[in-house]
Amino acid sequence: MTTPNNTETAAAISSRKLPAKTQSSISKDGKWRTFEKHAGLMLYVPSGVYFARVKVKDGGKGKVKRASLETDVFSTAKDRLPLKVKELRTPLADVGTFADGRLKYEAETKHDVTLAPLSKTYRLRCVECLLKTWRGLDKIKVDEITEADCMKWRSRFAGQYSPQVVNNTVNVLRRILTLAGLGRDGNPAYNIKRLGIPRKQLDLPTADQFNQILAEIETAGAIDAKDRADFVRFLAFSGCRLSEAVQAKWQDVNLENNELTVHCLKRRSTSNEARTRIIPLVPAMRQLLAKMHGERQPKPEDTICRVFVCKKPLVRACKRVGCAPLTHHSLRHLFATFCIEAGIDIPSVSRWLGHSDGGALAMRVYGHLRREHSQAMAQKVTFGALPDAPIIPQLSAPEPEPENVMQLRAAN
Repeated sequence: MTTPNNTETAAAISSRKLPAKTQSSISKDGKWRTFEKHAGLMLYVPSGVYFARVKVKDGGKGKVKRASLETDVFSTAKDRLPLKVKELRTPLADVGTFADGRLKYEAETKHDVTLAPLSKTYRLRCVECLLKTWRGLDKIKVDEITEADCMKWRSRFAGQYSPQVVNNTVNVLRRILTLAGLGRDGNPAYNIKRLGIPRKQLDLPTADQFNQILAEIETAGAIDAKDRADFVRFLAFSGCRLSEAVQAKWQDVNLENNELTVHCLKRRSTSNEARTRIIPLVPAMRQLLAKMHGERQPKPEDTICRVFVCKKPLVRACKRVGCAPLTHHSLRHLFATFCIEAGIDIPSVSRWLGHSDGGALAMRVYGHLRREHSQAMAQKVTFGALPDAPIIPQLSAPEPEPENVMQLRAAN
């Protein structure tokens, strides 16, 4: 009895997967099976995987191209065959260097009227970070960039920037490679998975600590120390973004109606949302504006704040007070937290912050406030008059049995 070789066994197995009436023939070496009614369809017998095969003209000569259909099922292979044949017959587009795609991307971004100004600035900064962390990238032809190259860059980049910046820069990389001539299937950046972005826990100061921080900034000894403290107050009492505070002018203040008009710079031109929002002045904000206006007697076109950077003094003051360091954006979180802890409903706070989602984002960010406030709120939850809890008597230890009883039990 003779034992069949591996090729014969694989051919027998593959033949059983085919429909009974399928007419086919096998190559001389027994590795390839072709089909009479399906031109261009081939089966690699050892693995059972189907391939597409076409002959195209390349420089006046005939050239055979073959590509896997990535299936071992005959019916699936038939469905995929026409699209794969069309792909093989389509000549490859000329690809350029990364610099060619980058210049197109920068022009595309600058002239995209649907993007908000801050979004354009952010994307162009991602390009700068990409070039900074990938040496010589501009001179490389994009078809020479491999998935391994992208993964090595991502590994270096993730050690210097936050996961959100990494994900956004990967999106920029994908688009640049596409503009340089790479198709979707040939773009190695599409194989890079996004990083998870853990939810950041807010560690904000109490009201007393915040007042101490303001005092530290105001008495630091700098020429503009008072203006810096007022800038921090403006951000904390209004909830404005830094870019919105820069645009705020005295003509936007209406003390009679107790309102401040904020210019929303993050609105897209395609959005139907208003480009400005009107927020009520909390008592601390009204007092601050009244004091600043009385001291300066400004013109309507003057900006409310005189300085727009207070990062280092803010960090130093937090360190002296003994609380977690704050940033300009942290003051926006502080405003929202104080508002919610004061009992203001989240949809109202969301509108004051300029969100257009009805409060969904605010719920995710501020759903878990400080533990002290959480404990205080928990004490307000009652279930009516609770009956007095029954007193559970403390069980005393049983008295030891007499020695004669223990001996009797041991004998039994």
